Amino acid sequence: MSTGTPRSLPSSGQKSLQDICHPLSAEESARSCSPDTLKTSNPGEKDRSLPNGTPVDTSSPASSSSLLNRLQLDDDLDGETRDLFVTVDDPKKHVSTMETYITYRVCTKTSRTEFDFPEYSVRRRYQDFDWLRNRLEDSQPTHLIPPLPEKFVMKGVVDRFSEEFVETRRKALDKFVKRVADHPVLSFNEHFNAFLSAKDLNKRLGLALLTKMGESVKYVTGGYKLRGRPMEFAAMGEYLDVFTQKLGTIDRIAQRIIKEQSEYLMELREYSPVYTSWTSFEEDLHEPLEGVAGCMSNCTSALDELTEDMSEDFLPVLKEYVLYIESMKNVLKKRDQVQAEYETKLEAVVFREDKKTPVPTDVEKCQDRVECFNADLKADWDRWQNNKGQDFRQLLTGMADKNIQYYEKVRDRELE
Repeated sequence: MSTGTPRSLPSSGQKSLQDICHPLSAEESARSCSPDTLKTSNPGEKDRSLPNGTPVDTSSPASSSSLLNRLQLDDDLDGETRDLFVTVDDPKKHVSTMETYITYRVCTKTSRTEFDFPEYSVRRRYQDFDWLRNRLEDSQPTHLIPPLPEKFVMKGVVDRFSEEFVETRRKALDKFVKRVADHPVLSFNEHFNAFLSAKDLNKRLGLALLTKMGESVKYVTGGYKLRGRPMEFAAMGEYLDVFTQKLGTIDRIAQRIIKEQSEYLMELREYSPVYTSWTSFEEDLHEPLEGVAGCMSNCTSALDELTEDMSEDFLPVLKEYVLYIESMKNVLKKRDQVQAEYETKLEAVVFREDKKTPVPTDVEKCQDRVECFNADLKADWDRWQNNKGQDFRQLLTGMADKNIQYYEKVRDRELE
């Protein structure tokens, strides 16, 4: 792990982003859902424009043909059917009188008709990504929303403006938008459209926070008690609990290994110069002493690279999936609350005195919501499991290759 002074990022005098609210509405689902649960927003209901008066088209119709194309795309993400490419790069440091922050360039290339242009390049800061995720959670409650990297870091422990930290966060933000862009439903969300295309994305964060809290209260304190999860969803919850324990153990051991390797690196850096300085006093031992010094120096370089790989590539994936598990558990809780509400209302109908009266509409709508939750959650679970398999296969084989390369570098020096 590099121990030198962190390099600074390019600075800009850009002003802070101001706040403006985007409309909150739920998109039409790919499956048959209750109109009271998931509604398609009408672009004509509110005037969506930037502070300078420029209109922003954030419509994202989820037509059956579009969703069919996206479902096909989900099975072949690397195929020619892919129609939305998003990358996050070029972090820049901005300094103003009120705050210092980092923005990232978000580049989009698309052939979708929902966008006015085929290419976009906008700058976003972390709170903009957070705004997007909150809007996705509010408008798509039945879907698993990919996690963001944690916002807060411990002051004095991690420099959030260092190049290493910013690059690690950039990779995580890039993965977040790519996961959203690859989703057959979330990628058509109107807020995602605005996030990618609006030049100046402004919003009132206070309203966003209140809305998010309102959603949590609605699903957690609805006053309905679930009798029991269906077997398949109970199995999901059990799997997530076990997976959390496994990741926690791996993360704890990996952290300890990195700590021990860092301490060993400090010893090696002091060890090699001793042999180098020794050569000036022992001419007869000059060659073997230089060999040992060179070997120590090579081991230091190889171990430094291995430790850096673990810190920057291995640990972030573990942390991402810990956050992913929390997101999945939240969706399961929402599903449970909707099911509990349906069971309570259905029970009231069964035990009513007038058996001839038709089942109330609200009970049928509640049943539709349960079915919609079940279908969306199953689809997202399968997609998540597939992504998890690919991510960890790449992660573990990559770490194995890094360890092999480490020992090869050390061995090659010893054979010289």
